Amino acid sequence: MTQSIQSRAAAAGLRMTGQRRTIAKVLDAATDHPDVEELHRRAMTLDARISLATVYRTVKLFEEEGILEKHDFGDGRARYEHADGPHHDHLIDMTTGQVIEFVDPEIEALQERIARRLGYRLQGHRLELYGEPISPEENAE
Repeated sequence: MTQSIQSRAAAAGLRMTGQRRTIAKVLDAATDHPDVEELHRRAMTLDARISLATVYRTVKLFEEEGILEKHDFGDGRARYEHADGPHHDHLIDMTTGQVIEFVDPEIEALQERIARRLGYRLQGHRLELYGEPISPEENAE
């Protein structure tokens, strides 16, 4: 189970202001990979006083503390998710920008074998696949 952003921030000794708690709440509720502007938009629905600069500073602080993980999915925007969530890889739809999370045991095993073959014990990895949807005609082939 992933700990809440707020509890991880408190455990890291961060001072949790009301606005930071609101931003943490928005991050905890996210089921996607929001960028700072999207986080700001969502946070504004809870507290209209939160500035974009506050969201940027808070996200940067959470990232520096290892609470958030930053991703660049090739669209020019930094996107964020829990750093301690369960392991998964990403498939990015290049036409819509949708990010699909997946876990594939074959890929995981292959990465372990490759690392071992090269003389390493795998400590972690990040896999991002970029693709375009296959048309029904192509899929029938």
